Amino acid sequence: PESRFGMAHKNARRSPYQGGPARLPVLDENLSWKNPLPGYKPETYEAPILKTQPVWADNPAAIRTLKWHILDGKTDRRSHEGKYGIDDATGLPLNPHGRTGLAGRGLLGKFGPNHAADPVVTRWARYSNGEIMLDVLAKPVMEFVSIQRTDTGEWALPGGMVEPGDNISITCKKEFSEEAMNALEMAPEEAAAVRAMLDKVFHHGEELYKGYVDDPRNTDNAWMETVAVHFHDESGKAFSKFQLKAGDDAKNVQWARYTPDIKLYASHADFVRRAYDRLTTARPHGLTPRI
Repeated sequence: PESRFGMAHKNARRSPYQGGPARLPVLDENLSWKNPLPGYKPETYEAPILKTQPVWADNPAAIRTLKWHILDGKTDRRSHEGKYGIDDATGLPLNPHGRTGLAGRGLLGKFGPNHAADPVVTRWARYSNGEIMLDVLAKPVMEFVSIQRTDTGEWALPGGMVEPGDNISITCKKEFSEEAMNALEMAPEEAAAVRAMLDKVFHHGEELYKGYVDDPRNTDNAWMETVAVHFHDESGKAFSKFQLKAGDDAKNVQWARYTPDIKLYASHADFVRRAYDRLTTARPHGLTPRI
């Protein structure tokens, strides 16, 4: 099913919750908070790490002091979806795409929106002679950088959470360098060269999507939102001197070939599809911006 903003609300009802309890089943017709659902009392789950009160997480004892819909100190509680509902009884925000069968924060640190950035880095697949590969429809074959998550084993984009004070561009470069190039373990000189290369690659990006993410970590009171940004290497030479290497919370990394039926974590397949459509439909091949 598609929820009110066009983003599927399926992963957000996946059961059991990762490392946690089973979700209360929620039928499609019962997603909306506007539809009364007598007896709907899902279990509240907070991951064990949240009990240690990490610096990146909200303090549940201070719920009534949190300021929704604005920049609350360094925490951005604004949603790309607009204003979200607040539960009168608990004072907690309500998932703008509806019920998920689980209350609390789950694995997420913030009540309400948890902001991320996802870089979609692409190039054309090429033959050994440098010519671009074409599929059976005579369309160019696109490749994109994909990492395998250590937590679920699923393939995904090398994105991550937007830390307080950072912007989307900084987050895209930082997460890509750490997850897809293992910059955290590089010598200072090598890391500096990688940063310089990424500054060029990530200089001109095109926004693919901004909003709610159908993520399996979502709950009734906490959810993922992202800005997906497309960076295309038209010449295919930007990464020629650098090798992809998994790092941080990625256990594998690769240039993956896009196909319409590709399966990726959360809503990532939709972002990659948007990048492919933009390159092959929105403008003639060969006229894409150079990085």
